[in-house]
Amino acid sequence: MKSTIKPDEKGLTTNRIETLADGIFAIVMTLLVFNLKVPELLPGMALSDLPARLLELWPKLLSYIISFGVTGIYWIAHHNQFFYIKRADRWLLWINILFLMLVALTPFSAALLGEYPSSEIAVAVYGCNMILNRLVLYLNWWYATCDNRLVSANLDPKLVKLITRRILTAPLFYLLAIGISFFNTEVYNVP
Repeated sequence: MKSTIKPDEKGLTTNRIETLADGIFAIVMTLLVFNLKVPELLPGMALSDLPARLLELWPKLLSYIISFGVTGIYWIAHHNQFFYIKRADRWLLWINILFLMLVALTPFSAALLGEYPSSEIAVAVYGCNMILNRLVLYLNWWYATCDNRLVSANLDPKLVKLITRRILTAPLFYLLAIGISFFNTEVYNVP
């Protein structure tokens, strides 16, 4: 989406932010799959052992699926924000750099969760990564919409509140998941 700045509006275009974000999201979503490795059948193992070895990948596969979906949600949310954000400034650039840095951490936190699915620490690291992603996404939205700083002057305040609510709801669920993990991490264990 190309930004158009009226002569009476100050600011930078958003094109470079959107392009950088698209590139980073593409790389992050690709890196997520690298945690899935084809199982190796050791000497003496038969091909009939392959299904069991594939089943051992369940935690990593689940981590991949969840992380790919969540990263996709973040990309969509970021994309939707920039439908309304019409211009940028240095602060918005740095907020987006911080957001993209946290998004780029997702493959690490997902790999940690996939490798140690029963670890409360792995769940907490993953959950904190997701919470921070969402909070910085909110900071991006708040900064752009506060006093219509970087959005159209006639942007509906109800829409701003609706989007704010949507952004801030997810961290509550991540906090709940982190809390539950200290009591039970069995969601990953296959019977």
